[in-house]
Amino acid sequence: MSSTMDSDAFRQWRRSLGWKQKDAADRLGLKKRVIQYYEKGDRDGKRVEIPRSVELACLALSLGVRRYDGRPVPRSAADILGRAGPAADPSTIAALD
Repeated sequence: MSSTMDSDAFRQWRRSLGWKQKDAADRLGLKKRVIQYYEKGDRDGKRVEIPRSVELACLALSLGVRRYDGRPVPRSAADILGRAGPAADPSTIAALD
């Protein structure tokens, strides 16, 4: 079973950035009420799970990414500097789930 962002981790993420619930909602493209559900962990007594897309958006925002246009993301310093190197072996890339 893979771990997912829980309500406490979500709240801690938001607070670590110094954001109010409205700030997080605006940056994630959600309504403030959804942020409240995520932080409470339930809605009308039913468990609310934070979608993987929101988890990944939280990570991107934490890293300073504000917009993404779909271009390939550099995977190494060599890619950033434009140096050719051996292709990365996908089996060696750590999974984040």
